[in-house]
Amino acid sequence: MRLSSSLPRRALLPFVAAVALLTTAGSTTATAADACGSIITAPLAPPVAADDPCPSTDPVVCRIRVLPMDQKVEAQRTRIRYHELLEDMHRTEADMREAGASEEEIARELVDMRNQAKEITRAGMTPEEVRVLEERNQAKYGNPLGPTADQLYAKYGSWEKVTDASMRTSYAVDRELSLEYRPCPV
Repeated sequence: MRLSSSLPRRALLPFVAAVALLTTAGSTTATAADACGSIITAPLAPPVAADDPCPSTDPVVCRIRVLPMDQKVEAQRTRIRYHELLEDMHRTEADMREAGASEEEIARELVDMRNQAKEITRAGMTPEEVRVLEERNQAKYGNPLGPTADQLYAKYGSWEKVTDASMRTSYAVDRELSLEYRPCPV
């Protein structure tokens, strides 16, 4: 099949990347309504000019908006890997509950896993991307990886809420990368 020469090549990159990622994202369910894990919701938006006002208060979202398309595609792949690590956390929670672990033990383990997941996904990022993330977390939590289990307990007042918070993903970042995260059943 020959592609029409009137279709710009750069417009195909997000589409091709989306198709490739859909086939490797780990979802084995047949319908979109039942899909879980990382769901690609749309083609990636083209980059905006660096001086274009950012509608988000999240500096990570503002940084993603201006990335060249090839870097956006890589950022989306990195985010998908992060979502896969969140799936590992859901399985760990289920295993720990089955083994009779306390709410505090579960929460502490999952916060630790989340911070490890951040380190793993940041290994594939540019130093500038990592710097933006770490500066945000340092300013907000006093820790480049994000809040500790004790900080989350002080904020939420229960270990159950700490567990829930440790397995959340940023809706704004996911949306900017044309993703939706849906936890898979365990």
